[in-house]
Amino acid sequence: MSEASLDVGTLIDRLETALREEIARRELLDPVMIGIHTGGAWIAERLHARLGLKEPLGLLNISFYRDDFSEIGMHPQVSRSVLPFRVEGRNILLIDDVFYTGRTVRAALNEIFDYGRPAQVVLGVLIERNGRQIPIRPDCIGGTLVLKAEQRIKLTGPEPLALSIHSV
Repeated sequence: MSEASLDVGTLIDRLETALREEIARRELLDPVMIGIHTGGAWIAERLHARLGLKEPLGLLNISFYRDDFSEIGMHPQVSRSVLPFRVEGRNILLIDDVFYTGRTVRAALNEIFDYGRPAQVVLGVLIERNGRQIPIRPDCIGGTLVLKAEQRIKLTGPEPLALSIHSV
């Protein structure tokens, strides 16, 4: 995927299609959706409505579960996670904006398991980029992108949602 093809609407459409296919393939009944704060929550809000899920959207703030505070710094204003449904035995659609190293998803899974043991978790991401460090991989992807090590991709929003690439 090129920088010119970073249209968020198109990527959300592709992710929605992939999620519908995965839900059908796994025969998931009554899944719940959780968005990872902040970008994943913005994407999840749109997908939750499109998929017509019955349960309210869950929001996950993984700040206290991260293992890279020395790199990203502490965030003093941490909002709490809100999971307005039981997790135990449920089929969960976990949504994030950018999948990079896998550390965010690992932290999200740790927090989800603190609430209970889901039947299964389907991971959907708007963008998967190169640089995976942990053996976790998304199930559903809006698009893939190869960036140089010094480049980062960022979702801004919530209105409008936009992706940008910058160097660190």
